[in-house]
Amino acid sequence: GVDAHLMVANVDDIAVKYAEIGCASVTIHAEATKNIPQTLRNIRKAGSRSSLGIKPNTDIDQYQSFVDDVDMFLIMTVEPGFGGQKFMENMMEKVRRTRKIIGDRPIWLQVDGGISMSTIQIALEAGADTFVVGSAVFNAPDPAQMVVSIREFAQQLTQ
Repeated sequence: GVDAHLMVANVDDIAVKYAEIGCASVTIHAEATKNIPQTLRNIRKAGSRSSLGIKPNTDIDQYQSFVDDVDMFLIMTVEPGFGGQKFMENMMEKVRRTRKIIGDRPIWLQVDGGISMSTIQIALEAGADTFVVGSAVFNAPDPAQMVVSIREFAQQLTQ
């Protein structure tokens, strides 16, 4: 299914439309959303997983009260805007804090930005369990094979 990651104006109104057309999950950004809990609930009500994205300079602690409204937290490991940026390893402390906030709830913890064969293990060890891989795939000589290789590598790490 489609994992829609929305970085748009009026996301409170638009997010639910993505859920209604059948996206498996819809990510809104904490910094761009007017009514976070209501928008997350509306996404769920429309049948999608609700996800809250957090930019690098944003503290996760101020959003922990929304933990029961999310199915996934997305920690950005680059500044959103363009591909090919270097993985921000200093975001791993935020990933660890988010994992603590999640506790034993069935909430995914996704990282997005600079994820590759050389950074996925760092993110996994910090507590991430879902990974967005862009440039590492699209810049590979064989993108399809890179998807298979990264997936197999991640699965080996979790066994």
